[in-house]
Amino acid sequence: MVRMATRPLPRAQRRQVILSGAARAFASGGFEATSMEDIAVSAGVTKLIVYRHFDSKEDLYRAILEEVSGRLGAEVRSAMDRDQRHGVFGPAFLAVARHDPDGFRLLWKHSSREPRFARYSADVRGASVDFARTRLGKRVDGALVEWAAPMSVDFLVEAVLNWLDHGDPDADGRFLDVVERSLVALVEAWAQ
Repeated sequence: MVRMATRPLPRAQRRQVILSGAARAFASGGFEATSMEDIAVSAGVTKLIVYRHFDSKEDLYRAILEEVSGRLGAEVRSAMDRDQRHGVFGPAFLAVARHDPDGFRLLWKHSSREPRFARYSADVRGASVDFARTRLGKRVDGALVEWAAPMSVDFLVEAVLNWLDHGDPDADGRFLDVVERSLVALVEAWAQ
C-alpha cells in the first residue's frame, strides 16, 4: 500500500478543526467527562497537536464559547444593518447554529450549567434580553416587558435548538416564518 503524502493544514485551519472536534466532544460528553484524548480523536488529530494549539481543556472550551458568542454578535449586528424579513434574532441565531451546531449548544445549554463558563451564556442571554426589552418596550407595558423580553429570547433559543435536532435545513426559511409569526402573535397578545 502506497501512502500519499499530505500537506499539513495551515495553523488557522488546524485550529478550526480542533475547535469543531472539541465542540462535538464537549456537546456529547460534557466538560468534566471529556478528555483531551477524546477531543483529539473527535478532531482527527493527535493529543500533541491539540496541545500545540491550546494549553488546556478549559482554554479550548473558552475558545469555543468566545467564537460562538462573537459570531452571534456579528450576525445580530449584520441583521440589524440589513432589511430583515424575519426580524433580527431569528436569522442570526439560526445562521450561527447552522454554522456550528455543537458550539451553539455549548453556549446556550451546557455552559450555563458549568460554573466556570456560566458567564458566557449569561452575558449573551443578558445582551439578547436587553435588546428584546428595547424592541418590546415600544409596544408592551413596562411591567410586562420585564417578563416578556426574557421569555421571547428563551422561546427563540429553544426553537432553534429543537430545529437543529428535528428540522430540515432546506425548510429553514419556513421555520423562520413560523417563529417570527409566533413572536409577533405573542407581542400582539402582550400589547393588549
